[in-house]
Amino acid sequence: MKRTFILMAALALLLPLQAAKKVKNQQTDREYWCQLAYQMAQPVLENMAKGELQKNMQTEFSPSFDSRDRRVVYMETFGRLMAGIAPWLTLPDDDTAEGQQRKQLREWALQSYKNSVDPDSPDYLCWGVAGQNLVDAAYIAESFLRAWDVLWVPLDEVTKQRYVKEFQRMRKIDPPYTNWFLFSSTIESLLAKAGAEYDEFRVNTTCRKVEEWYVGDGWYADGPVFAFDYYSSYVFHAMYLETLQAMVDAKANTRIDYQKYHDRALKRAQKFSIILERFISPEGTFPVIGRSTPYRMAAMQPLALMAWYQKLPADLSNGQVRAALTQVFHRMFDYQQNYNEGGYLTIGFCGSQPETADWYTNNGSLYMTSLSFMPLGLPADHPFWTDAPQPWTQVKAWGGQPFPKDHRWGDDIHTRDKW
Repeated sequence: MKRTFILMAALALLLPLQAAKKVKNQQTDREYWCQLAYQMAQPVLENMAKGELQKNMQTEFSPSFDSRDRRVVYMETFGRLMAGIAPWLTLPDDDTAEGQQRKQLREWALQSYKNSVDPDSPDYLCWGVAGQNLVDAAYIAESFLRAWDVLWVPLDEVTKQRYVKEFQRMRKIDPPYTNWFLFSSTIESLLAKAGAEYDEFRVNTTCRKVEEWYVGDGWYADGPVFAFDYYSSYVFHAMYLETLQAMVDAKANTRIDYQKYHDRALKRAQKFSIILERFISPEGTFPVIGRSTPYRMAAMQPLALMAWYQKLPADLSNGQVRAALTQVFHRMFDYQQNYNEGGYLTIGFCGSQPETADWYTNNGSLYMTSLSFMPLGLPADHPFWTDAPQPWTQVKAWGGQPFPKDHRWGDDIHTRDKW
């Protein structure tokens, strides 16, 4: 009996690692991630670069979709996809198969950016026709912040000025008293970094409200009332850090000490990444909680972000984070049908599950799952990709192995207005 238990514990420890290490055709983990990212991005960017996304995309809408302009689906698709794959596109060109795919995606993306603000393009996006546009303009801005030198800088001046104009037009949209404040701050901080006129009040008010909504141990309330969902993952940690960093980059001098705010927010994101890693079961699943579950792997965005920033906390190694995320990818994408007949993501969490949609969900919304691909922005020879896979926390815990205790993290950076 004792030997049987030990064997079962050993299998529980080893099988997930073997699955994460060995995939079809003996792919490396990085090759597998690249395959997933390219499959997701290619139909969108190839069509949009030709001005044919709105003509060819096979769209899907929630059974309870509201009365907003349905053209928002295309802006959601493009902005959310680019926010996720932007770090990958920052890597220099090379002659590898991955390098050729990456170069192609970058070329398509640059043309797509141009088409999205060109009124004469069939793929001009529906800027300003619905409040939803504020959300996805922010994801486009976020993609620029994540790949400034390769996605923003190369744009021609006409295109840049068109973006500035469209971003500034978003001010007519009054955000609800929720995570939407961060959509405004992300856009305004992009404008500040670009040297354009920006709204300091929208940035600083967002910072103050986000601080008020922090409830501890890495969690943010989505407005005045806490909800147990993944909006700390989907929006708060990443867009707050990026707002603050962009204001630092812009050398903005206001009442707020953006660097201190950033350093504190980074520690909170590190704590939350520990929580997310502990959510991943030995089988590569994680809890399906709250609204917006069809965003799939976007729930893991802070963990992916900390890996890309090379700021993983001490309790999380590169090998265990890569192994854990890879196992979740396998569990979600290898066996279930997550794409419709046109090659576009389909509504669901793990497969086609239209009943999981909220009233604001379309299949463009789902491209937030690409936010988990950010570690692809680390070069192939980085330890995140070359370190041996290691068991993640739940594998250790359920396999009878030693694992680090969890504990509360309190803020140790305190701020006050500069004047």
